[in-house]
Amino acid sequence: MQLKIFPDKTSLSRAAAEQAANAIRHAIVERGHARIIAATGAAQFDFLEVLTKASGIDWPKVEGFHLDEYVGLPATHPASFRKFLMDRLVSKAGIVKFHWLEGDAGDLSAMVREVSKELASAPVDVAFVGIGENGHIAFNDPPADFTTEEPFIIVNLDETCRRQQVGEGWFADLSQVPQRAISMSARQILKAREIIAIVPDQRKAQAVKACLEGEISPMAPASILRRHANAILYLDKGSSSLLSASLRARAEESQTTVSS
Repeated sequence: MQLKIFPDKTSLSRAAAEQAANAIRHAIVERGHARIIAATGAAQFDFLEVLTKASGIDWPKVEGFHLDEYVGLPATHPASFRKFLMDRLVSKAGIVKFHWLEGDAGDLSAMVREVSKELASAPVDVAFVGIGENGHIAFNDPPADFTTEEPFIIVNLDETCRRQQVGEGWFADLSQVPQRAISMSARQILKAREIIAIVPDQRKAQAVKACLEGEISPMAPASILRRHANAILYLDKGSSSLLSASLRARAEESQTTVSS
């Protein structure tokens, strides 16, 4: 895994979006199309804003999936990840083929199987992910399942994760946050050819430290990214603030490889 640190969220987002755009353009040139996985959440706002304005991307040739979705939440709900991605990525960019996780589907298991089949049908070129305050990737809260080979799984959300959603303003209080979600599995995320992790803000600092400096463990789900040779973790001064001084110094606005 490679580590890059930037002065602020704006410069982080621009650099990550440039890398993402290059990955998409390269896939289209090489294979005639690109397959992407998109994350949601406040950390992705600036990144997606820049990415959707990038030049030279033939968006109708891009096929998309999202990382996760709440169980039971309609697509019209302000916190729905379907709504987030439609408003901030799919409609802005002009993506015509996006596989939606319908968290309010009548037969949830059948829907998960169908989207899983589509996802597993061909390699993913680039995955955009974040890291939660509890260290999760997608909705793989600790202790995450590092063994399942299922592309998507139904998970229970822990309280720290649910409180983060309230803190970011998606829900008025904890009682409104769903207790279950559909999540792409950790192993499935690692199958992407390239992973771009966008992780700004001081509130993510402890999770980032555990990811980079602790053991690779289900208790620090994002630590599994260190097993991917082509993953890039984009941090700002806030999210990198608890890292060792030597690691910060070597990585700031540069590239440092963090081994497993």
